[in-house]
Amino acid sequence: MSSRLRIGVALDGAGWHPAAWREPSSRPAELFSPDYWVDLVRIAEQGLLDFATIEDSLALQSSDLVGSDERTDEVRGRLDAVLIASRVAPVTGRIGLIPTATVTHTEPFHVSKAIATLDYTSEGRAGWQVKVSGRADEAAHFGRREHPGTEIEWTSPAFRDFATELFDEAADAVEVVRRLWDSWEDDAEIRDVDTDRFLDAEKVHEIDFVGRWFSVRGPSITPRPPQGQPVVVALAHNDIPYRLAARSADAVFVTPAGAAQAQSIIDEVSGITADAVAAGERDGETLLVFADIVVFLDEPGGERADERLRRLDALGRPLTSDTRIFTGSASELADLVAELGAIGYAGVRLRPGVVTDDLPRIAGAFADELRARGLFHDHYEADTLRGLLGLPENIPSRYATV
Repeated sequence: MSSRLRIGVALDGAGWHPAAWREPSSRPAELFSPDYWVDLVRIAEQGLLDFATIEDSLALQSSDLVGSDERTDEVRGRLDAVLIASRVAPVTGRIGLIPTATVTHTEPFHVSKAIATLDYTSEGRAGWQVKVSGRADEAAHFGRREHPGTEIEWTSPAFRDFATELFDEAADAVEVVRRLWDSWEDDAEIRDVDTDRFLDAEKVHEIDFVGRWFSVRGPSITPRPPQGQPVVVALAHNDIPYRLAARSADAVFVTPAGAAQAQSIIDEVSGITADAVAAGERDGETLLVFADIVVFLDEPGGERADERLRRLDALGRPLTSDTRIFTGSASELADLVAELGAIGYAGVRLRPGVVTDDLPRIAGAFADELRARGLFHDHYEADTLRGLLGLPENIPSRYATV
C-alpha cells in the first residue's frame, strides 16, 4: 500500500468530551454561529487534513445511547450538518466536507439533492456520512413508523433483527441516492441559446427504483454532481454496519480499542467486502478503512493530555467512548497512526477531545510529525474529495449511452 496516509477530523460541538465546552479556550456562545464552524474547518485545512466530518442526529445529544436524558450540564442542540457544510464550502478551498445525514426517517430524494448541491457549492469536495436511527425518541419526531421501544435488549436476537432491517433499509437508501446522482448524464445540459436548447431530455433518466422501503421514479431535480458520485462513508462497530459499508460505501470508519482489535477489524471488514464483491453487491472497488481515535494532545510546554483528561472527567460525566481514547504527544500519536497504516488502514479520523485545543495541535504538530516521516502530504494533490482519497474519478453515469 502507499505510505501516504489520509487524515480526517470529526467535528462535534465543543469537542468529544462532555465537559469540553467548559474549557477556557472553548466558544460555547458561538456553537450556533457560522463563524465558529468556518474557523474550525479552516484550521483543519491549514494543516492540509483531507476531510472534516460534521456530526448530526435527529434528537438531542444524550448520555443514554437509546434515548434522551435530562442533563443540563452538557452541550445540547445542533445545527444541520449539511447546511453547515454548505456554509463552510464557499470559504474553504481544498478540504473535503462530509456531513452526516440520517436515512431512517429521511427520504433519499432529499438527501440526494442536498449532497449534490453541496458538491456544487464546494466544487467537488462533498461527501456524505450515512447514519441510521434506532432510537424511539427520534421515531416519535416523525410518527410515521412503528418502533419496538426501549424494551429490546441490545444483545437479544430481536435487537439484531431490528438493526439488520435498519441497515438493509439504509443500503436501499444509498442505492436510490446514487442512482439519482447518475440520473443526469454529465453533458445533459446543452445551454445553447442559438438553438433554444438548454437541456438534452434524452440524457436525463428515470431511475424507476422499486424496493421494500422506497419506490422512486426520478430523475433528480439537480444535475449530476461535479464528482459524479460524491464520497459515501459510514461509521461501523460490528458486522451489520460493516456489511452496509461493504455494499454501499466508499469508506468506513471503524472503532478499534487497541492494536489486536485493529487487526481483527480490518480482517473482518476485508472478508465481508470480498463476500459483497462475490455476491455482486459491490463492483470490486477498494473499501477504504479508517480508524477513529478520540484525541487529547499534550500542550507544548504546558498541561499534559492525561492530566487534562482527568481534570475534565472530574467536572461532570467522565468521558466514555466507542473507540480508543489517546492521550499523549504528537509524536506518540504519529507512532500509533503509522502502526495502523502498516496493517492496512487508509488513515484515521481523529475526534478532538476539546476542539479548540486539540484541533490546532492535530493540524499543527501532529500533521508536521507525520509529514517529517513521509507519511502525509505537504500540499493538496487533488481538487476533489475522491481525488484526495485516491478513489476513481470521472466515473460515467450508469445511464449514459454507450
